[in-house]
Amino acid sequence: MEYNPVTREIISELTKIAGTKNVLTDNEKIESYSHDEIPVEQYSHMPEVVVTPKSAEEISEIVKLANKNTIPITPRGAGSGLSGGAIPVYGGIVISLEKMNHILEIDYDNMLMVLEPGVVTNDINELIAEKNLFYAGYPMSLETCFLGGNVAENAGGGKAIKYGVTDRYILGLEMVTPTGQIVQFGGKLVKDVVGYNIKQLIIGSEGTLGIVTKVIIKLSPLPKYKVDLLVLFKDVKSAISMVPQIMTKAGIIPTSIEFMDKLSVQTSCQYLNEHLPYQKAGAMLLIEVDGNREDIVNDDSETIGELCLKEGAIEVYVADNYTTQERIWSVRRNIAEAFKVVSPHQSLEDIVVPIASIPDLMPELERISKKYDIQIPCYGHAGDGNLHATLVKNPKSTMEEWYKIETESLKELYRATKALGGTISGEHGIGFKRINYISEALGKAEIDVMQKIKKALDPNIIMNPGKIFKVED
Repeated sequence: MEYNPVTREIISELTKIAGTKNVLTDNEKIESYSHDEIPVEQYSHMPEVVVTPKSAEEISEIVKLANKNTIPITPRGAGSGLSGGAIPVYGGIVISLEKMNHILEIDYDNMLMVLEPGVVTNDINELIAEKNLFYAGYPMSLETCFLGGNVAENAGGGKAIKYGVTDRYILGLEMVTPTGQIVQFGGKLVKDVVGYNIKQLIIGSEGTLGIVTKVIIKLSPLPKYKVDLLVLFKDVKSAISMVPQIMTKAGIIPTSIEFMDKLSVQTSCQYLNEHLPYQKAGAMLLIEVDGNREDIVNDDSETIGELCLKEGAIEVYVADNYTTQERIWSVRRNIAEAFKVVSPHQSLEDIVVPIASIPDLMPELERISKKYDIQIPCYGHAGDGNLHATLVKNPKSTMEEWYKIETESLKELYRATKALGGTISGEHGIGFKRINYISEALGKAEIDVMQKIKKALDPNIIMNPGKIFKVED
């Protein structure tokens, strides 16, 4: 695609729409909008202008202006993504939703909220906890991410095995289409089958089909009690084989089942100066059970613990208070940070395979690790087969060597994942980072269907171009 530059005349028009304070052109001020959480030196692209509108109407006018002049638009939330979805690959206009951060309505009678996309996800639960409610569709980075970004990526997290991901809790949304129309899909209804389910199409579309300007979310009763179990196993196969057994033999769906291989646990514990007995284990499961009756939660956690020991677990540690729960969850949450000490250059992946295939993936990770002389710690959400197999650069390699190794390693990782019935992303998205690998996951016919949808809604290909797949003229 060829796009036109942002001229002084365009800047003037943007200023008329959004106001002088909401139009940024100074390189020092807009540099932070050139990247998200993937490596800056590898993926960043500078926008020509950043606009911080305050309403759907302003966004509509900006989009119409961009369409008329064939200028690319990149929607942006908190910039906490891990796929490059908010990077302005073609320059143009970044529309940041940071000032659209208002909670518009809390409807306790219908157990829902209406919010703007710039609301920090964590703020939602802090606000409604006093009413014993919570928003269950949040990811693990809830302290920093925006709700709009969660919708764009259909974000998930450690509690997805019980509560699901973002799309389960979105009742309705308002958005600006790529041609500037303001439309609404869904609403304050639990059931609605009038017409196509466009709402679900928009959720997870990574900002390529429009800009979400309002979100209606469903609230759930806040569980009063929870217990966490840290379970040590001799090897990966023993640990993973427990996952389906917990739900079938024990008849219990835990809140979370997080998997950590020995390398992940060891590195995180050393980083935290934590003295958990990781030397004994080849893998660990972190299992959480929650509910509104203390006796049932305790019984369920005891049943799971006993089943794990019966099936060969080395040891089960019970965390039934805030202090001990934070201690063991801290190990899981700090794995990525711990490996940044080993090397700041890494590729954090979120492949997905059928749960029972996780043990078969481990030899492939070991093979790729040895072949390219890199570390590949593996951890993540065992309950739904979503794993963060992370390629960590060998400090001895040059950056030129690392980029080549990263490319070849990812190809092999994605092909091994697909061979096991999996795919290349479960929660981070394709974005810009994985755009050259989507053919490893989808066939030409499937991609063609998506391209036709994209072109139908965005005929001038201005809305977040260069993400998910390449769209030609």
